[in-house]
Amino acid sequence: MKMTIKMPRVGDTVDEVYLVAWKIAVGDTIAAGDMIMEVETDKATVEVPSPIAGTILELLFKESDEIKTGEAIVICDSN
Repeated sequence: MKMTIKMPRVGDTVDEVYLVAWKIAVGDTIAAGDMIMEVETDKATVEVPSPIAGTILELLFKESDEIKTGEAIVICDSN
């Protein structure tokens, strides 16, 4: 079943981040808890874990893009 992973809140006052690097690629199989991306806030660089397991179908942002909390970031086929 297709699932959407959304950008989680990475800090109490952080509403937007910048994508530093993807740790996954289309076709990769991930487990819940695997690091999927690295983002930068105004104060820190943070790794973002996947909340679900599955196979990556689509990455919705490119490196250096701004992402808002709650936006869809990855489409995956859940296992």
